[in-house]
Amino acid sequence: MKVEGQHQTRAELEEALGEIKTLEDQLYQENLVLKEEADRPSMFEEIVGSSEPLRRVLVQVAKVAPTDSTVLILGETGTGKELVSRAIHKRSHRSERPFIRVNCAAIPQSLVNAELFGHEKGAFTGATQRRFGRFEAADGGTLFLDEVGELPTETQIALLRVLQEREFERVGGNQTISVNVRLIAATNRDLTAAAAAGTFRRDLFYRLNVFPVVLPPLRDRTDDIALLVEYLIDRYGKKTGKWFSSIKKTTLEVFQAYDWPGNIRELQNVVERAAILCEGDIFSIDETWLKREIPQGSGPAVPLVMTIADREREIIEAALAKSGGRVAGPKGAAAKLGIPRQTLDSKIASLSIDKRRFQTLTRYTQLLRASSFVPSSTDEAP
Repeated sequence: MKVEGQHQTRAELEEALGEIKTLEDQLYQENLVLKEEADRPSMFEEIVGSSEPLRRVLVQVAKVAPTDSTVLILGETGTGKELVSRAIHKRSHRSERPFIRVNCAAIPQSLVNAELFGHEKGAFTGATQRRFGRFEAADGGTLFLDEVGELPTETQIALLRVLQEREFERVGGNQTISVNVRLIAATNRDLTAAAAAGTFRRDLFYRLNVFPVVLPPLRDRTDDIALLVEYLIDRYGKKTGKWFSSIKKTTLEVFQAYDWPGNIRELQNVVERAAILCEGDIFSIDETWLKREIPQGSGPAVPLVMTIADREREIIEAALAKSGGRVAGPKGAAAKLGIPRQTLDSKIASLSIDKRRFQTLTRYTQLLRASSFVPSSTDEAP
């Protein structure tokens, strides 16, 4: 009986030590995540502006924040989606718990599941110890999934399960883990179009789209530009050790007339650059920063940033033309561009490219070849 009691005591001790080790690991991972969040500078410390479009957004934030409803924040890049997500968290009953941010587009697709749900030791090459994922780190708090439209299909399925059942397994494990997390997602993609194209699951879209919040682009908030510029001048003036007494009138006029395709993020970068270069106490910018050099007589100046999407569209359409509209496969457009098929599908959807017209064009070209109207030696193989 004494030996049996000793064995029982030893087993209980080992179990207790195992629980302590698990808690230590969890605390270590949570501290890493929280340190990462604390070290990351936010775009602004507070929401700046009083325009009607922004006031409508703030009314929505005030209404949804106290609830536990899933929020989907939609808007162009640079409109402040993370800022709004933090505002929702701070106004919620979870404000004392962690706010964990994940940029889904910045994680290699093969590692997304492990990043979100954690992994067990030996789950894959390089997994030398158990690691808790972002869902566990956010337990009791808020998890913000930025660029959620970039998630691979496998992760979309796992995320749908968490939203439905509030549980998951770590990669390489079989223990079911329950979590209490408020999810906020954000994207600059048209998820309705992505769902129609089959690149984003419809059922996940409906789960995320419980309370959509659409952020207005800066061009629709011209009344806020003066306030934003003043705020940023003060911020970057302190950062560079300068003080500005006023803003040059023409500079403010240029700011208000510009279309701001990069939205608040672009405005932030322009103000920071000007704060570094300004010599006197009057804040001004070089107006050519917001224009692109074009040949005389060829039309008005066009913002440089606006050409990026056009260039992407041009490259993708050229690859689709060469591949006969095919995306996947060794001769598909994705292989020609050297990017994953899912990434190219996402780009095609976001740029509203109709890949079917390249399939039609290829069939038409083949008919012409068969009729000897197009010499086959001049054509590339699809």
